[in-house]
Amino acid sequence: MISDQGKNSGRVALITGSTSGIGKAIAQQLANDGFTVVFHSRSSVVEGQKLAGSIPNASYIQADLSDQVQTKRLISKVISLYGRLDVLVNNAGINAVIPHNLLKDATPEIWRNLYEVNVIAPWTLIAEAEQVLRSSSTRECPSSIINISSHAGVRPKGASIPYAASKSALNHVTQLLALTLSPEIRVNAIAPGLVDTPMTENWVEAHKLWKEKSPMKRGAKPGEIAHIASMLVSSSYLTGEIILSDGGLNLT
Repeated sequence: MISDQGKNSGRVALITGSTSGIGKAIAQQLANDGFTVVFHSRSSVVEGQKLAGSIPNASYIQADLSDQVQTKRLISKVISLYGRLDVLVNNAGINAVIPHNLLKDATPEIWRNLYEVNVIAPWTLIAEAEQVLRSSSTRECPSSIINISSHAGVRPKGASIPYAASKSALNHVTQLLALTLSPEIRVNAIAPGLVDTPMTENWVEAHKLWKEKSPMKRGAKPGEIAHIASMLVSSSYLTGEIILSDGGLNLT
């Protein structure tokens, strides 16, 4: 039997927003699984280059995904570097913290900014990558798209209503594309709850909520989300799934 590393040798994975947190953990996990990985970020260029330099054959590409020209160019650069793409992980996203009852604070500009990065950019990346993903796909190893969503897109929760709505939209896009792109390309999403990252370390109330109410009594580690991503990529069958990963908080 061929190992995952052997099976994935020469296959290429692009992970957006991958210089820290969940994206970094997923990129490192897929590299361990044998993939050639492409790191990406909007601004942390030095860290991205450092990460790429630490892994054989890896590379780093900077792009602002709120800009459609740069978003499209990200895919074309991957193709020019490697001539193929097997896995696309749409991890990059932005948030806005707005109390749900302050409706006027959730301005149209905030809605547009969140949708641009959290919904439209993943759509553009997928549309630009569709043909190369199809070309790289085999029956034994179908190409894979993973969208990193949020438990806020599944339950009526979240830092703001526009953020939660953007992730709910991403979930529905995931399932629509799973139907449209099958069987050559599988499309799934992971919907984490609280994850211990530098961004969330000061989220006192969230940590308190998970400790007191979730069955697992804590938030997730980035590596635990990366493990789910690895499982989804290694599958040759799962598609259209939204995997809620919130330590069971949804049960309470």
